[in-house]
Amino acid sequence: MKSSQNHEDTTKSDDFSRTVSIGIVLTIIIIVTVCGNVVVCLAVGFNRRLRTLTNCFIVSLAVTDLLLGLLVQPFAAIYEVSNVWYFSHTFCDIYNSLDVMLCTASILNLFMISLDRYYAVTAPLRYTILVTPRWVAMVMVFIWVVSIMVSFLPIHLGWNTNGTIDHEPNKCSLGVNPVYGLVDALLTFYIPLVIMCATYYRIFKIAREQAKRINNLPCNKKVNHALPTVNEHKATLTLAIVMGAFIICWFPYFTVFIYRGIKGDSAVSKGLLSVVTWLGYANSALNPILYGTLNRDFRTAYQQLFRCQRVGPDARQSPLTPRHQMTSKACEERLNKQENIPLQLHERNGKENPLTQDGLERPVSHAVISESTD
Repeated sequence: MKSSQNHEDTTKSDDFSRTVSIGIVLTIIIIVTVCGNVVVCLAVGFNRRLRTLTNCFIVSLAVTDLLLGLLVQPFAAIYEVSNVWYFSHTFCDIYNSLDVMLCTASILNLFMISLDRYYAVTAPLRYTILVTPRWVAMVMVFIWVVSIMVSFLPIHLGWNTNGTIDHEPNKCSLGVNPVYGLVDALLTFYIPLVIMCATYYRIFKIAREQAKRINNLPCNKKVNHALPTVNEHKATLTLAIVMGAFIICWFPYFTVFIYRGIKGDSAVSKGLLSVVTWLGYANSALNPILYGTLNRDFRTAYQQLFRCQRVGPDARQSPLTPRHQMTSKACEERLNKQENIPLQLHERNGKENPLTQDGLERPVSHAVISESTD
């Protein structure tokens, strides 16, 4: 009898420790999500250099992830820790709709960032003509229209469950039927994922071709440290981190999402569903790091915002020793001449598109995120 009571006390103690640990981890994710995305918004607000059309997508992503951290994640954490839904069934539908809408908007913003950088690289001369404030505004409207259509509309009309699932007392879960699970996953994840992989691979190929052409210059070998060349390995690592984080965070969730729709909720354990859900939420905490600190202009803005380091206009330039100054000047002239040679990019219709250095400056600094290579 006494042994049985000791076993129960040990079990309760272990459950309490587990609950506290989970609560701490979830709280950290929420704090990082909110604070990180607030910093991104402040950095753009206080730094005019960052107020570009390209960074509109970064700010849109930050605002979306911030709303997710404020409106969805706290309630998800309370429900995860207590395993009890303390609010009404109506608010449960609103909560689930906000969850789907904001996660979808976050993914679509990432998708649009990849397309923006792709066109900046492959069509640099037409990029400034195509990407206008009106075009960016239309894209933002498209993102939110799609997000609402796959969240509030089907959930409140019961299309996600066909009206076959009733609310359980003190429970709140998103019902998924086969059609809704497949359509939602394809539109908001799998199709954007395939396109993102293709665009980032194309961007990497162009950066690698440029790096090889520049690094083959004889003068580049003598003063390699003093030239603004593209570091192929770091560019590869940067793109791998961006795509790797996106796939790791969201691929398990949408795989389980489709499986739930086909097999039913009983086929997926609550523990697995919680892990993949919060793994997806974690992507909103990583986005400010990946799309902020990997960008040199954002790093400078962060430093100025936190007053950790005041970066002057010449801080990016590598110091040269006197013996290399004249050599570097002559080498840079050859480098600029070499970079002005058009880089032939073959389009799908078989025509060639000359990509000049003026067009490559933007992709190197924004599309490839090579600011991290300094």
